[in-house]
Amino acid sequence: MSEQPGFTPTGTIASPRDRRRVVFATVVGTTVEWYDFFIYATAVGLVFGQLFFAPLGANSALIAFATVGVSFLFRPLGAFLAGHFGDKVGRKAVLMWTLILMGAATALIGVLPTYETIGFAAPLLLVLLRILQGISAGGEWGGAVLMAVEHAPKTKRGIFGASPQIGVPLGLLLASGVMAIMTAIAPGEQFLIWGWRVPFLLSVVLILVGYYVRRKVEESPVFTELAERKEEAKMPIVQLFRKHTPLVIIAALVFAGNNAVGYMTTGGYIQGYATNPEGPLAMERGPVLWAVAGSAVTWLVSTLIAGWVSDRFGRRNTYILGWILQLAGVFTLFPLVNSGNIGLLFAGLAILTIGLGFTYGPQAALYTELFPASIRFSGVSISYAIGAIAGGAFAPTIATAIVQATGSTEAVTWYLAGMTVIGLLATLLLRDRSGIPLGPDHEDEQSKSPIYGLSKA
Repeated sequence: MSEQPGFTPTGTIASPRDRRRVVFATVVGTTVEWYDFFIYATAVGLVFGQLFFAPLGANSALIAFATVGVSFLFRPLGAFLAGHFGDKVGRKAVLMWTLILMGAATALIGVLPTYETIGFAAPLLLVLLRILQGISAGGEWGGAVLMAVEHAPKTKRGIFGASPQIGVPLGLLLASGVMAIMTAIAPGEQFLIWGWRVPFLLSVVLILVGYYVRRKVEESPVFTELAERKEEAKMPIVQLFRKHTPLVIIAALVFAGNNAVGYMTTGGYIQGYATNPEGPLAMERGPVLWAVAGSAVTWLVSTLIAGWVSDRFGRRNTYILGWILQLAGVFTLFPLVNSGNIGLLFAGLAILTIGLGFTYGPQAALYTELFPASIRFSGVSISYAIGAIAGGAFAPTIATAIVQATGSTEAVTWYLAGMTVIGLLATLLLRDRSGIPLGPDHEDEQSKSPIYGLSKA
């Protein structure tokens, strides 16, 4: 059974309307999820050190950033759970539950008492809710990208797969924009008292919208065919690690190279570094947040372009170009940020996000084409979660510790450059599998390792 452009992997015609609905649902859902996830990181960079970790004194900012990383340690749990149930009961059901879990945790942070009110219970509850966010994020991405890519014609998987990917810059844009608006509505002490809470409480409305949109989407055609044939994997995670452990590790390192660099903004580091009143720049919150929001737009555009480019020139070639662009962005970032000029800060972030887009836009299609249909949800979710731990989990904490130890951002640049090179090397180990059939009829072909040296193409 062949996969032709305009047909699903099951051989049935997918109407343009159905595909538009899938694209819209994945964009809306992932945007809401990442808004929730990033609003926490933004708040860490701006206020959480003061409100929840004040007794730690000079280490309050470092520990606050560490709570961003703690959630990543629980992403594999979310990925394992989502992968297991996504390969057994379907992609759609998992996506509904991850959306609800993320929204509930985020809204509860918005009503959480601070350390001044309830003492050490405040940071403990904050970390618990961040862990729930991490579990949700671990399960969200795999389901969203499979819904998008498995519905796509094989010649358009890159651009279809870029639709859930733009949820990251859209979530960052929304989180930074809402926070910037609140700094204007509730300036100074008012922002510390209540202004920061509003963006978290807004999550309730966004979750309702996301739930409504996702409820209208049909199940992935690949999983539908697996279910009809009763070919769902019995123990998908066991099969994944028994047969594809090296592939999971390499795929994870590809993402780690992007994620460590991306978390300079999505993890709240640049926001905190630039606005720290005791730091070398001490810039105003509002303009910095708007600069980050603006860079999210360049990230969004480059992500879409990269998905389109990968359909024409291959995932691997697009990634290689992306790593080169990302490395250039890494070396220009801090010289421009350290100027203390808001325009140059934005320029540094904008240049960086072009490379980030080209190393993120093709990822959904790349990951989907790496793993066999019956264990694909587990493969993409777990690889993504492990890559997030190795990459962005503690990138803001590491950057903060480096600056505290050296008094300079130069070593941070070399750290980010090193992670970029790791991503490049991992990419070079993989064959390009653009256009490989995704349906269950082609499991034998899909099961051949795409790693150079392990099997023939």
